[in-house]
Amino acid sequence: MSPWEAVAVCAAGVAAGAINAVVGSGSLITFPTLVAVGVDPVTANVSNNIGLVPGSFTGAYGYRAELRGQRDRLVRLATGSALGSLLGGLLLLVLDPDVFQVVVPILIALACVLVVVQPKLNGWVAARRQHAHPDGGLWLWLGVFGAGVYGGYFGAAQGVLLIGLLGSFLDDGLQRVNAAKNVLSLVVNATAAVLFVIIAPVDWWAVLMVALGATLGGFLGAKVGRKLPAPVLRGFIVCVGIVAIIKLVYG
Repeated sequence: MSPWEAVAVCAAGVAAGAINAVVGSGSLITFPTLVAVGVDPVTANVSNNIGLVPGSFTGAYGYRAELRGQRDRLVRLATGSALGSLLGGLLLLVLDPDVFQVVVPILIALACVLVVVQPKLNGWVAARRQHAHPDGGLWLWLGVFGAGVYGGYFGAAQGVLLIGLLGSFLDDGLQRVNAAKNVLSLVVNATAAVLFVIIAPVDWWAVLMVALGATLGGFLGAKVGRKLPAPVLRGFIVCVGIVAIIKLVYG
């Protein structure tokens, strides 16, 4: 990785950390950037996951005020996130790399759709909130487990999935839902990272550059993310996702 490529990856990490704290689609920035600088897709996905962990932490820490009173709920749901992440990470490592090459463009396209429809999704969430279960129940745990599988395998837009799930099943404000999303995303990324460090190929320079950027980005995103123009942010994410799909499909 050349110095300019390292700078590009670090800058992508800043953007990803901020986006993950606010929306949750940062991998659509860092993953294609790593592929663009020559890291093979599976190693890029693994290294990206590990590198984003510090940013997930700073993003969650930045929302600590909204996390008050959610400890018991999050401890319960975190078990689903961790178990799902382990399964997703194992699928990434066990399945043929060609499967990843085929599946990831589809996942990125799905993530882009989720980012675009998020305003309508939030409206649907708000309409359902009056009927929400106070603790989420078994269905929420299973949904969080499924999101963990997705996050352990790839992870882009897992935050959007989690916001939809948590907002649908919990009687709570959207900012507190977003805070809970940040914690569960941290659990998913950290669990997969431990697995990947032990048994997966890792590009440690890529990890370092993503981590440096994401740490700062997570902090900034938690501080000022609510003021970002959402339409511009969504448009940027979708454009990066389209570029990633073209890169992966056509090389």
